[in-house]
Amino acid sequence: MNSKEIVERTIERRSPPRIPINYASRDLDRSDTITLGWQPAADFVPSERGVTEWGYVWEALDETMGQPKTHPLAEWERAGDYVPPDPAAPGRLDALEDALPQWQGKFIKFSVGISGFNQAAFLRGFQTFLTDLYLAPERAERVLDIVLGFENALIARALEYPVDAFAFADDWGTQRGLMIPLDLWRAMFRPRYAEQFAAIHRAGKKVWFHSCGNVYEIINDLIEIGVDVLELLQPDLLGVERLARDFGGRVCFCCSVDHQRRAISGTREEIFAYARMLRDTLGAFDGGLILYLEDYSCLGMSRQNYQWISEAFQSLNAQPFEEESAC
Repeated sequence: MNSKEIVERTIERRSPPRIPINYASRDLDRSDTITLGWQPAADFVPSERGVTEWGYVWEALDETMGQPKTHPLAEWERAGDYVPPDPAAPGRLDALEDALPQWQGKFIKFSVGISGFNQAAFLRGFQTFLTDLYLAPERAERVLDIVLGFENALIARALEYPVDAFAFADDWGTQRGLMIPLDLWRAMFRPRYAEQFAAIHRAGKKVWFHSCGNVYEIINDLIEIGVDVLELLQPDLLGVERLARDFGGRVCFCCSVDHQRRAISGTREEIFAYARMLRDTLGAFDGGLILYLEDYSCLGMSRQNYQWISEAFQSLNAQPFEEESAC
């Protein structure tokens, strides 16, 4: 059984022989999943360092990815003349085509990238877009139509390739909860996500949704509208046992050793114990757990801790899954 088959059985909770591991930034040859995506159009020439096809400019003050420092739709008067990237532009999917043969036997995710709410906030500006959601919803909807118009056309193109899932990255949580009230999220975002996910499911593909922060309030909604894999990299914020109790057996979790605490400052013993805890809670549903590992040196993760996490994850698969679960 290859990696692709193991991941599929895990997502569908059909008793996989082991727990798959998602290596996100290095050691990809050891990963059961591979993330591929789209790239700028072949004729795109940045006018300055950090500028994107969308028109905003990235600024990083440290080794993290940073954030946009300009917003092309900050002044609403410019919206009528704004031209988003062309999803059908030459070169958009060339790297996807080139990479696919290299990763045969792996579970392939096509990354839509930073999507939905986050992309809209980059275009309009975070504070301004939040204000629009309350006071000028027609503006917010127009920006979302621009963003999702690109995403949906891109998804339609990528569906022509042998990819297994479509991955979205849309952070919704603060440390305490959602950035907007749940009823507003349901009115403005749930139907748009549902439309995207339905198109993906009609093609027989999976939906993989990443969201940082405490997003507990929307997990049930995300499951109802079709999320197959929910990627949570700060599981302690939501409570691992609570996640297992409330949603175990209904969705597949992709989780890391908690990035805010244990992955950064944990000892070897703590990291190994955390890995076992993830297995024994979220992975106790005939599957339903994919382990996630990313090199987060920019947040203080040492090489030693990265190695310990890798070893801890691999150790869970030292025996057949059924024997491990009985421990």
